[in-house]
Amino acid sequence: MDSLLLVYGTTAVLALIPAIYLVLVLLSPPPIVTLPSEKTYRSKASQKPLPLPSLADPGSVDLSVIIPAYNETNRLPSMLETTLTHLNSSDSNSSRTYEILIVDDGSKDDTSALALKLARQYAQSDIRVITLEKNLGKGGAVRHGMLHGQGDRLLMVDADGASRFEDLEQLWAAMDEIAPQNEPAVAIGSRAHLVKTEAVVKRSLLRNILMYGLHTILRIVGVGHIRDTQCGFKLFTRPAAQKIFPAQHLATWIFDVELLLLAKQLSIPVAEVPIEWHEVAGSKLNIVKDSLQMLRDLMVLRGNQLVGRWKAASS
Repeated sequence: MDSLLLVYGTTAVLALIPAIYLVLVLLSPPPIVTLPSEKTYRSKASQKPLPLPSLADPGSVDLSVIIPAYNETNRLPSMLETTLTHLNSSDSNSSRTYEILIVDDGSKDDTSALALKLARQYAQSDIRVITLEKNLGKGGAVRHGMLHGQGDRLLMVDADGASRFEDLEQLWAAMDEIAPQNEPAVAIGSRAHLVKTEAVVKRSLLRNILMYGLHTILRIVGVGHIRDTQCGFKLFTRPAAQKIFPAQHLATWIFDVELLLLAKQLSIPVAEVPIEWHEVAGSKLNIVKDSLQMLRDLMVLRGNQLVGRWKAASS
């Protein structure tokens, strides 16, 4: 009798494995496809689209600033002004060369037109505007910008201006410590030190519940060592970006976790740096819908990594 139960149990498990694998495949997002028009950019110098460079090429500037933008006509002008004020100030490294890549993630408003207007307004700066034909999600826009940045170091930063851009210098210093020769490394902004301060306490109850719940899940999936995975202020050396972003699959809100898991798998060091942050009105996050999507995407992410469908190339 016991042997018969064992046979039935083994058969059931063996039958269940293909079913779980099939569900995983069906839930996984399709590959991110880049359309021909998305391989070009516009700038102050030319309204005619010009071909984008590749992340695979050697860097030609010190810093690329990647700004994902979806319907950001209200918040982008002040954020860009703050960004350029710092980059062109004496508080920044005066010899540091840079470019700004604004990636319009299929906006329904005039984000691209406004970005081009700003590029002409700040004519002394190299501002490039990339327009995606369809909305991919924040992760897709960041990935696209990173794959076409020219910087020896590449910074992703949100268009809302919630992070204090001057804190780039803290990330830069941390990067110098862990990657003095610009070897593969990541430095990320962290708001963990603000958890009990007014900046976070005054956030909505639902957002704080989401924050604590997400961190609990992240400990389970393998990035519990990072106190704040979701801060949109992350700096990558070019060698790190070359390894991480071609292997990125998720374009949705939880893409930050995938980037950090890839760094962990590739043994790329990550420095977590406290930064200043304040909440800005106009968040695109839908608490209930996006929380459920984050949970699903985390399961899909870990499932694909565990079965070996999603792999990062170590060389």
